Amino acid sequence: MNRLSKERSAYLKHAAGQKIDWYPWSEESFEKAKKEGKPLFLSSGAVWCHWCHVMAKESFYDDETGKLLNDNFISIKLDRDERPDIDRRYQMAVAAMGESGGWPLSIFLTPDKKPFYGGTYFPPEDRMGRPGFKKVLRAVSEFYRSKQDEIAEYTGKLLDSLKPLPLPDGEISEIQLDETAKKILTGIDMQNGGFGSAPKFPMPGAIEFLINRYVMTGDESIGHAIRITLNSMAAGGFCDHLGGGFHRYSTDEAWTIPHFEKMADDNAWLFRNYLTAYAVFGDQFYREVAVGITGFIKDVLSDPDGGFYVSQDADVTPDDEGGYFTWTDEDFRRILDDDEYRVLSLHLMHESGAMHHDSSKKVLFAVMGAKEIAEETGMNIEDVIKIADSGKGKLLKERDKREMPFIDKTLYTSINGMLISVFLQGYRILGDSGLKDLALRSLNRIMETFYADGKLFHTEGIPAMLDDYVHLIDALIEAYEVTADRSYIDRADELMELSVGRLWDREHGGFFDTDDHLLDLRIREIEDIPRPSANSLAIRLLLKLHYITEKATYFEYAEKALRSFNERAMEVNVHAGYYFSSLDAYFNTVKISVNAAPDSELSKISASLFGVSTCIVYGKESGSVIPCIRGACYDPVHDPGELKTFLKEKKYLK
Repeated sequence: MNRLSKERSAYLKHAAGQKIDWYPWSEESFEKAKKEGKPLFLSSGAVWCHWCHVMAKESFYDDETGKLLNDNFISIKLDRDERPDIDRRYQMAVAAMGESGGWPLSIFLTPDKKPFYGGTYFPPEDRMGRPGFKKVLRAVSEFYRSKQDEIAEYTGKLLDSLKPLPLPDGEISEIQLDETAKKILTGIDMQNGGFGSAPKFPMPGAIEFLINRYVMTGDESIGHAIRITLNSMAAGGFCDHLGGGFHRYSTDEAWTIPHFEKMADDNAWLFRNYLTAYAVFGDQFYREVAVGITGFIKDVLSDPDGGFYVSQDADVTPDDEGGYFTWTDEDFRRILDDDEYRVLSLHLMHESGAMHHDSSKKVLFAVMGAKEIAEETGMNIEDVIKIADSGKGKLLKERDKREMPFIDKTLYTSINGMLISVFLQGYRILGDSGLKDLALRSLNRIMETFYADGKLFHTEGIPAMLDDYVHLIDALIEAYEVTADRSYIDRADELMELSVGRLWDREHGGFFDTDDHLLDLRIREIEDIPRPSANSLAIRLLLKLHYITEKATYFEYAEKALRSFNERAMEVNVHAGYYFSSLDAYFNTVKISVNAAPDSELSKISASLFGVSTCIVYGKESGSVIPCIRGACYDPVHDPGELKTFLKEKKYLK
């Protein structure tokens, strides 16, 4: 066992039995490298990462590779979920070297932490157009010994190239919302849904922005694009048709074959998309998908004491990619009765779902719907639905007997903030009090565990980063809007002041991702990668806190950030989708002053109204609500129906 056996991270502990003399990220490792005159090898990955497990099996348990690393390098293993700030900087470095990013990240450093060569997955021998890892180790070791001057010059230039040039403040305007929506629509795959080509990631920030635009404009071309995307993602193997929830991304354009890891953050944002789509379109299918996501999260990623876990691994073993989630025709015949086999073979089993390493194993995806199956078989549609549900129940029960992929049970503040927020939104729209109870219990646990004496933590022992602040603030604001408990807003206000003090860029506006100065890089991003940017969400939260607390400074910060990021957002378009959602909120937030008890029908209706952006502010109970739009407040409304009618007339509600 190496020294990683003492670490908290599940990913690092998984490497404790490898042949490598691993160090965790620590000053000790760099001091040792300096003392011994060796370069460092940094391997960054995560416990959910398929290719991380493949490289570990092929190389890190190999005697020859272990000796090469132990003799010539100081080796560091990093959990990218535990330290996303470190991983992000070295991902940028590898990208600047002309390599594509991803995990495992394999990068070589000087003892002063500067990167000089890197890539991602390296096979043990030359393969797939990639050099073998042992060959790389020998070449890098020799290069480091003989080319010190060249390395020093190269790393200096490389790091200089990574330092972002500040963009001038842009002029924000409401016209940009429609312009951006049109540009995003040109990149939508109108056959398969989604943005661009394979591999396909869901872009929840862009989806939310388009839903907002549809509400405001009623443009059916936008509505059509949203529906194609949401329908296609939910029909594909990208969606888990048995256990609910979504995998991380699709390897193909049609959402058929996924990368099988299931991430809490992806599912949090997709839940938000389907939930909002249900509220806007009223389509029961979107409700079913949303409920499926909550079922997966509650069953697999929820702690009984409150709190949410981070991920479910892609595989049980790296040799059988997706084995837990895939099925053979023999499996279907063994588990299902004749009617179930007939229906589900038509519904979920198709040659397009065949796995590359074993074509007998299929990813389940919706090939035919109930109506088509009824026409094909001569059954009535009600029987088809009933039989399909029965068969899927049997398959799920059988799958539960399989060895489940590893679940990383680490609690991260950022991940918990995301899920708490969307579960509270789920309560507001679906009326499921169980979602509210779990969310509030989780929020209390995270606050008690990771926030004390004015200090917030990402997880135990790791200082909070921007993601942690903004997602926890979002959760606290949602808790206030659901309960009317002012203490939640007081804490949100307190945390926002802390984040401004620690992370606000006083020269250009916007927030840095961390106050760590590793590589002398301070990162201020607006891109969704692919989940919505923390800076974009921060803008939305600053606006909400302004309306709730009436602090003018929050509005000024939001406006400054919008201007600061505007040119970059216009440039990257769909990849800054959530920025435009926040820009929409800047112009179109509806403040609803609720002068009623939070459990009253008027309050519940007010909280369930999801238009572009709503902000609930509680006042003294008088049995009324006062809607305010663009700085103008209207007459008090006493009837929930009147409020809906008013917002529809103003085009803030469908």
